[in-house]
Amino acid sequence: MNLPAERLDQTPSRAAPRCGVRIRELRRKAGLTLQALSDQAGISVGFLSQVERDKATPSLGTLAALGDALGVDIDYFVAAPKPLDAVSRAGERPLFAIASSSLAYERLTTTLPGGALSALIVHLPVGYTSEVVRHTGEEFVLVLEGRIRQTLGDVTLELEAGDSLHYMGETPHAFANVGDEPARLLWTGTSPRLLGKNPDLPQREPRAATDPNDRSGS
Repeated sequence: MNLPAERLDQTPSRAAPRCGVRIRELRRKAGLTLQALSDQAGISVGFLSQVERDKATPSLGTLAALGDALGVDIDYFVAAPKPLDAVSRAGERPLFAIASSSLAYERLTTTLPGGALSALIVHLPVGYTSEVVRHTGEEFVLVLEGRIRQTLGDVTLELEAGDSLHYMGETPHAFANVGDEPARLLWTGTSPRLLGKNPDLPQREPRAATDPNDRSGS
């Protein structure tokens, strides 16, 4: 059912939110062209282009269709972030894992409209070795605990607690826990891997032992 094509700026005391940049950032992170998103949302590509440039004001129905195509609620486009949403409390963050990976993660950043930055604490079991990966985006890693061997292109680096590394994701890279204890990394960057269509991954308990067949990267 289509919602009325009402404008979002009808209330005099509240300016219409500039949601175009939020739509454009989500579309790009999802790897969608203007044509692909317009087809999924059932609107013209010309109108979508105007919306992204804040040259046209979408109806609530259009925003709902765009949100459905991009995997977010309509509130993502029209609600301002609350200050408390930015708080991440130590000891209150649930651990989650991706598929069968032995890595465990704590999400530090919230979902900000138009935001590109993501930050995680990564828990590496003893003996873990990732595959070599490359991707778009920028990465910064700080070793919190343990001893890490990081390869970056043709270079191999030994990193210990307090050491950091800043690099572009296009450079082939991999890492391994080469210490005798589990390791923890602070990872932050603009990689779209955890910021795509469904940013909230299912939570699960991390496995205590390393799976020798697990070669998934971060």
